[in-house]
Amino acid sequence: MSVKDKIINASLHLFLKNGIREMTIQKLVKELDISTKTIYKYFADKEDLLEQCLLVHYKLLSENLSALQDSPINPVATLCKMWEGALELDFGVNHIFYHDLNYYYPKMQDMILNKTVRKNPAILLNLVEDAIRKGYFRKDTNPQIALAVMETLYVTICRTDTFKHIKVKPELILQNTMEPYLRGLCTAKGLNVFERK
Repeated sequence: MSVKDKIINASLHLFLKNGIREMTIQKLVKELDISTKTIYKYFADKEDLLEQCLLVHYKLLSENLSALQDSPINPVATLCKMWEGALELDFGVNHIFYHDLNYYYPKMQDMILNKTVRKNPAILLNLVEDAIRKGYFRKDTNPQIALAVMETLYVTICRTDTFKHIKVKPELILQNTMEPYLRGLCTAKGLNVFERK
């Protein structure tokens, strides 16, 4: 791994843990035990470093979702695995990180989302439609509404303090939030997917 990649990976971890505004180049240098000169050799400034970190973060999320889309398992099991993977990647990230990103760097975030994960809603929507078409979800399910509810649950789980005081593993939170919602959309055929888990 190159020095630049090591800086990006370590910095991404620190941004996610502490928030963006909290982290300065000086704090990064101290945490990474490298010189300021080394940071500036690879990055013009903190925003340039942040942009590179976000590209890595969102690219990983996008790759995980895309890989699961091509999975041969049924659409309900694929949706469950996608949410599990996304939760694993995002849970425990300080909600201040997303607050800072949305408040101070919305244009940067939009630009990176357009490069990396904007296709994911189409992937998820296709899975919901496929689940309806194949009889796993009820025919009266509205795919756009179902997807909006899933995204809202995800944001609530990962990007707010709602569950911070409950000291349990992310999987348990998923089992008590997303999973009951997905079960509510299921036909008897779809419910069998959960019985086999």
